[in-house]
Amino acid sequence: MSDTLELLKELIRRESVTPNDAGCLDLLAARLTPLGFVDERLNFDNTENIWLRRGDAKPFFVFLGHTDVVPVGALNLWESPPFEPTIRDGQLYGRGAADMKGGIACFVTAVERFIANHPNHAGSIAIMLTSDEEGIATNGVVKVVDVLENRGDKIDWCLVGEPSSDKQIGDVIRVGRRGSLNANLTVHGIQGHVAYPELADNPIHKITPALNDLVNEVWDNGNAFFPATSLQISNIHSGAGAENVIPANVNVQFNLRFSTELTAEIIKQRTAKILNRHGLNYDIQWRLSGEPFLTATGALIDAAHKAIKTVTGFETLDDTGGGTSDGRFIAPTGAQVIELGALNASIHKVNEHIGVADLDVLSKIYEQMLVDLLVTS
Repeated sequence: MSDTLELLKELIRRESVTPNDAGCLDLLAARLTPLGFVDERLNFDNTENIWLRRGDAKPFFVFLGHTDVVPVGALNLWESPPFEPTIRDGQLYGRGAADMKGGIACFVTAVERFIANHPNHAGSIAIMLTSDEEGIATNGVVKVVDVLENRGDKIDWCLVGEPSSDKQIGDVIRVGRRGSLNANLTVHGIQGHVAYPELADNPIHKITPALNDLVNEVWDNGNAFFPATSLQISNIHSGAGAENVIPANVNVQFNLRFSTELTAEIIKQRTAKILNRHGLNYDIQWRLSGEPFLTATGALIDAAHKAIKTVTGFETLDDTGGGTSDGRFIAPTGAQVIELGALNASIHKVNEHIGVADLDVLSKIYEQMLVDLLVTS
């Protein structure tokens, strides 16, 4: 069995459901510190973060990942225990196999081979890991980046090991991500008896046409890199629990995944204009998960294309689809950021898995990128 497979199995055995790291960081630090990586823990509240850096020269290459995983869901639906790595039909099953302990195992073994072959490489390499990516991500990478920025540690290239691939390893890389803006809207009415609607004010009736306008609003038409912005309602709650009572309030939660054609502030202003047009008595709270970002063509994307072609023989596709990742916290620092990792078909599902053969392919791609970027002729 390959070193990458063995490392991934060790990581899967650790039940690191957000925000619990379950010893993953200690395992990885023990492998990397003998290679010259300095182990720095940057923990905040109940979140464990590690910053492992080798060297202090430029250019500066960083692998970014998370050791935490989502809950396993219904255990009876798993064909094998989720934290007991199991190989069936060429696939390694276990929670976190693809998202994203597989990516972590691949870049750790890629770094180990690279340093063995190029101990005097140019520049610096670092690995940044958090146990708070699958949650609300308030004490993880966002705070580690603040520490790095305050002391002047500027990242040139950042590779996020999130599962980006579609049908085969390396067929898609993420060169950007849409922004994500969450809203919690409460519309106030007057509670009353359904038989006397003139003595009440039904907030559900009031909000319905406004929600229709919000959903049908053409926020933008996207651009060459991003699809059009989409508003999706995720939750609606109202009612006193009785069928003959007009409720006092209705609460609606919605999210906008938005392109670089918009900003969070523009969305807030346009939303308020729509709500005000309907004369609603409302409160709204906003939470910005991340601004959209796009990495322009440059050394990092070029290295990814070249490495994928060298290892697999095919060309990759640049894309900005999917959800958010911790790359959104790195991009505003000026670093080039891409995501390149495992197949994403089974992530967050029961029976999550990764191809055993895919592990060595992905690790070789990561190693080849380090060679292209940090080995001078």
